[in-house]
Amino acid sequence: MDETTQWGSTEHLLARVSDALELSNYLFLKANSNEKNIPLPEPLPRPGSTEPEKTKPAEHEFASGEELSNFFTQMSNL
Repeated sequence: MDETTQWGSTEHLLARVSDALELSNYLFLKANSNEKNIPLPEPLPRPGSTEPEKTKPAEHEFASGEELSNFFTQMSNL
């Protein structure tokens, strides 16, 4: 059986809420502290996960000036 089924949806949601609260506390401390090296909190380990989940930063592709111009031209023609 898959290890992720050891937890129900309630346990997964509670872990997510706990991670969000830890991140909120971290951001508060970072904004209101003189310390520069406050470590980022580690997410709670989930069943079936050997290492903490790490989110990858999204790769953004920005529109060119011509694409923006075309978009606004189309919007003004509506």
